[in-house]
Parts: sequence; C-alpha cells; structure tokens
Amino acid sequence: MESPVAAGSGKIPGAILFMCGMNAIRSPMAEAIARRLLPPGIYVNSVGVRAGERDPFVDTVLEEIGLVVLRRQPQTLEELEDDFFDVIITLSPEAHHAALELTRSKAVDVVYWPMPDPTVATGTREQILDAYREVRDRLIGLIESRLVRRDGIAVQPA
Repeated sequence: MESPVAAGSGKIPGAILFMCGMNAIRSPMAEAIARRLLPPGIYVNSVGVRAGERDPFVDTVLEEIGLVVLRRQPQTLEELEDDFFDVIITLSPEAHHAALELTRSKAVDVVYWPMPDPTVATGTREQILDAYREVRDRLIGLIESRLVRRDGIAVQPA
C-alpha cells in the first residue's frame, strides 16, 4: 500500500527529513523548496549518507526561482542534532537503504522519490544547469503534489 505522503493525503507532519547520498544537491534542494512551500511550523531538514561538498550549481538553479540554500555545509546522519522525524523522504538508492536501516525499530515512514544525479550531465555549462533544473523542477512537482494539498496544508501519513 502506498504511503499517504506518497499519495498526498493525511495529517500535517511535524518533521520531514530529506536524504540523499552526500547532502550536496538533491536533499538541500528539496529542503529549500519544502521550506518555501510548507507552513512554517513544519520542521524540515536534510542530510546525506556520506560527507559531501557544497555544489555551486545548486545555488544557481535555486536563485533562479528566488530561493537560497542555507549557508551551512552538507551534513551526514551522524551530525543530525534531532533524529525524530515523522517521515524521511529519500532521493537516492543509497539513502533509501540507509533510511530503512535507520528506522528499522522506529515508527517513521520512509518514502522513496528517485531523483537523477545531475553531476553525470556533460556538455556546456547551460546543458549541465539544465540537468540541475530538471531535478529542481521534479522536486517542486513532488513536494506540491504529495506534501501540499490544494488548500496549502501539508500532509503526512495518518
């Protein structure tokens, strides 16, 4: 059965964690977008399975839509100060596996939203940016359709 977060129905979540491989591209994008689209009372954070470095293309494609990634460095699961989340949304296979292991004995929903890795894009700077824009736009669509109802209220599993 599909999770209500995946389907876009349910109650307001208290906390959402986005997780990818290195917390450098996909999960910080998702965090910034969710912070913009979800009500301010919802705690949103992001982490990576492994340590990563900030990616300047992320800043570029988010600035195009008026968003800025927090000026902090990418963080790993071990660096999380708070590990209580209502839902963990994983954006890469590695992150999904790690989240399932992490939540084995916890009542936390883990939802997988597979995202392409834009770092594999080649070509001109504009072609590479297009790969990052594709990830950004897919995240916007998923967050809007699966976490935000039409009345603007965020949702989580019942």
